Amino acid sequence: MSAEPLPHHLETTAIRAGRSANGASLSTPLWASSVWASPTLEHARKAAVGARAACFYGRFANPTVTAFEEAVASLEGAESALAFGSGMGAVAAVILALCSAGDHVVAQRQIYGGTQMFLQTAAARFGIETTFVDGTEAGAFAAAVRPGKTMLILAETPANPLMSVVDLDELGAVSGPFKVVDSTFATPCLQQPLRHGVDIVLHSATKGIAGHNDATLGVIAGEEELMSDIWRYAVLHGATPSPSDALNALRGIRTMPIRLARQSATALRLARFLESHSAVKAVNFPGLEGHPQHELAKRQMSDWGGLLSFDLSGGASSGRRFLEALQLAQMATSLGGPETLVTSPHLTTHAGLAPEEQLAGGITPGLIRVSVGLEHEDDLITDFAQALAV
Repeated sequence: MSAEPLPHHLETTAIRAGRSANGASLSTPLWASSVWASPTLEHARKAAVGARAACFYGRFANPTVTAFEEAVASLEGAESALAFGSGMGAVAAVILALCSAGDHVVAQRQIYGGTQMFLQTAAARFGIETTFVDGTEAGAFAAAVRPGKTMLILAETPANPLMSVVDLDELGAVSGPFKVVDSTFATPCLQQPLRHGVDIVLHSATKGIAGHNDATLGVIAGEEELMSDIWRYAVLHGATPSPSDALNALRGIRTMPIRLARQSATALRLARFLESHSAVKAVNFPGLEGHPQHELAKRQMSDWGGLLSFDLSGGASSGRRFLEALQLAQMATSLGGPETLVTSPHLTTHAGLAPEEQLAGGITPGLIRVSVGLEHEDDLITDFAQALAV
């Protein structure tokens, strides 16, 4: 008679989850195959018409990828998860799987530039209309819903790059449309949107989940039936995840809680340093008491995360001088890895938006986004101090 499984903290789940492909091995094997032989014709037929058939064809499923999906589902408290070749692959597949021509989407204005551009271009071309709202305004999502027309509400919290926070309980209480939350900045370590009534949590797993700048992946998690429905579109969409990237992401998951704890602590100290600096006009970090959603973030997040942004008083020229004077932090447009990365959202992540759209989203020429890494915090602050003095 087997004993009941013991309850685990998230740190333990990160170590133990996603081992279905291991056997007795402590390390997950890389299943590099794109196709498997079928023992009978009937087996091949069932796999071809079934959902997520294992060991059949790489676009349907892969044991290494499945192990990664299982780990994410465990961390999010979800029945199932589904991986994609990138974060935007996940965004595009969710929108196109759930919405058709004539449908309506409500999305927040404070959102990743690529997601906004997809809604305004590809989705619009397919006849899917989007209303953008202020995600920090109470009741804004619900007020924009058109009964019978709105299929999807898309939120991002904390949001890229101003770190605004959406009330997950309020979002989860909206009835009718599917509620999707991009939780990339938080990772499953800092918040679990599904516990607040949200239908789908989405990540660019390239970032904090994989955590080492060596994997490109997207992933969603939610109820099994919903994941299977989206898979039926995704298998045709073709944003197939690489098993090699899934393996790297599984390795990243093992250390994700301890990485996030260190990055969160360093980010808070850096944010306080920047807040006190005369060259800095504003700092966007939910851990600061002056952040407009500080209390909300404290209620629904277990820690503050390693992302922050700040606005330089001198605008574009000051931003360029600062970025090019850094010696330790490096200019790159990704986030969540062991190295501290900085970028200008105005010129990179949100460069595809029109000037008025950037302004509406708070994207100024002097805005700098920082992904805090694992360097010693004293070294990092020294680097920022000398760059600000240039």
